[in-house]
Amino acid sequence: MSNLQVIVLAIVQGLTEFLPISSSGHLVLVPSAFGWTDQGLAFDVAVHFGSLAAVLTYFRGDIAALLSGAGQILGGKAATFEARLALGLGLGTLPGAIGGLLLAGWVSSNLRSPSVIAVTLAVFGILMWAADRFGGKNRMLTGITLRDALLIGLAQTLALVPGTSRSGVTITVAMALGFERTEAARFSFLLAVPVILLATAYELVVLLRADAVVAWGQLLAGAAIAGVVAYLSIQFFMRFVRRVGLLPFAIYRVSLAVVIVYVLA
Repeated sequence: MSNLQVIVLAIVQGLTEFLPISSSGHLVLVPSAFGWTDQGLAFDVAVHFGSLAAVLTYFRGDIAALLSGAGQILGGKAATFEARLALGLGLGTLPGAIGGLLLAGWVSSNLRSPSVIAVTLAVFGILMWAADRFGGKNRMLTGITLRDALLIGLAQTLALVPGTSRSGVTITVAMALGFERTEAARFSFLLAVPVILLATAYELVVLLRADAVVAWGQLLAGAAIAGVVAYLSIQFFMRFVRRVGLLPFAIYRVSLAVVIVYVLA
């Protein structure tokens, strides 16, 4: 990989990982547009680690509360909000983890195409707008149930398909269940922690078994760039969605889908 490719793809990953516009879709489209070869597994591990560091830093207070909740569960006190949220995140993580293990290889081999991305960008963009427009937007995370967490977690499995967007589909379902925008985004980003951690660990195991040559300097640069951009992206999104909503992201998704269809035609 060239240094330019490292910088551009790290920025794309950091910017799109937590915005509801699909990081996987953009990481397929951008190299395709520039004629670049696949960035490789080692780079994916690095930028995922950067994204993980960003969300852990931004939501460090929530993460501390979740760890406290997990401790309360182990101590037999599962009635607190922190304990219920920890249980909910654990339950919500299971569908994505199982789906990833069973389907990630097949999806990567069969669905990483611009035409698939165009469809998922448009369809889930419209659904996101509908949830934002017609959802109740009055529930808070203090009232989340295990059923809510499971439904949001089940939706997360759809994000295996490029163009869907993990954050987009989880926020969409959360808002369809009546959660306020920033509360939906908060749960979505917290749910990203175990998912990104598991994905990074899995990719790292595969990478180590492959005994590949690793360009450590480029990987460290990619992780750092992705982490900084991801942190700023989360900060921007949380403020933006509170004031404006999700319509601009839906418009972007549909517009990008139209551009892809035009180019492919």
